[in-house]
Amino acid sequence: MKNKFLPALAVLVGTAIGAGYLGIPYVVSKSGFIPGLACLILVGIFMITIYLYLGEISLRTKGTHQLTGYAQRYLGKSGKMLMFLSMIFGIFSALSAYLLAQGESLSYVFFGVESFGLLCSIGFWILMAGLTYIGLSALKKIEKFVVFFVFLVLILIVVVFSGKINLDNLTYINPKNFFVPFGLIFFSFLAFSAMPEVERILHGQERLMKKVVFFGMLIPFTVYLLFMIVLLGNFGINVPEIATLALGRFFSVLGILTMFTAYFASTIAIRDMFRFDFNLGRIKGWLLAVFVPLILFLLIYFYKLASFVQILSVSGIVSGGLAGILILLMNRKAKTMGNRKPEYSIKINWWIIGILSFIFIAAVVAEFVL
Repeated sequence: MKNKFLPALAVLVGTAIGAGYLGIPYVVSKSGFIPGLACLILVGIFMITIYLYLGEISLRTKGTHQLTGYAQRYLGKSGKMLMFLSMIFGIFSALSAYLLAQGESLSYVFFGVESFGLLCSIGFWILMAGLTYIGLSALKKIEKFVVFFVFLVLILIVVVFSGKINLDNLTYINPKNFFVPFGLIFFSFLAFSAMPEVERILHGQERLMKKVVFFGMLIPFTVYLLFMIVLLGNFGINVPEIATLALGRFFSVLGILTMFTAYFASTIAIRDMFRFDFNLGRIKGWLLAVFVPLILFLLIYFYKLASFVQILSVSGIVSGGLAGILILLMNRKAKTMGNRKPEYSIKINWWIIGILSFIFIAAVVAEFVL
């Protein structure tokens, strides 16, 4: 039997490293490198903990489910509805932001200007609608390939631009904006929706789940750290919202590839939620998964409702915070109500739930108040 670690890891990493990291240098430039680094470390620790709890839930539960299915089993109908709202808000917002940023990036790469962004966004949407209709089989074939090239381009960026880093750009601190990076960095680790896909890929090799989760978070953390240092060190407060656009047309391909994988995996996750947990069938689930983000994108684009950084910061902290709290509660229930013996188990109690929930709630408050 072939080892399934790399395909599963590719799905998790490919979903996590999406449009979010493109905005990290921009938001960190508002607070300064040191506050941004502290935020990155803090969020990384908390998120790997939540993913381990989520992985245990999937291992304790037989059958095919998305997060809403787990929520219904362990928290009832109200839990399912809350998780549904979290996923809908988070994924649809993210997909609309991907369309916005992908259009600008494709326009810049192919035409040298961003004025063809709308046409490029529509073209990208048409391509992804077709690929996501094919489903998981297509994801398995291309995900590892794309992730491999993402890291090649990232390494090249580090090599080319690391020698041009200005240390003055890394010592600037603005205390008033200390919490500005939190929302976007939080979003950049969100790949909860990919975990059921990871479980499906690991079928028969579930023992690899813990390893996949650990490296699935460690790799994005390392990518974000290097990307933040290089971009902020080179451009300082002048770094654009879509950071790769500052690197030139060739290196903007990095953003295009990562948004491709994240869009693909996220659309499949939301399609399967409608398909399996709401019994809408494959076609109806696919139609909702592909057309709702398009409509949201068009509204945002024509009415200029928000920038892609604003979309990701708000949607990430709200949907991720709510989903995180629900995952903690589900894990506690799954330890007694699960119908399968898991390959690993992580300790949880009300103190842990309370502390982590407080952090999530505080993050939501900080996003809207500070």
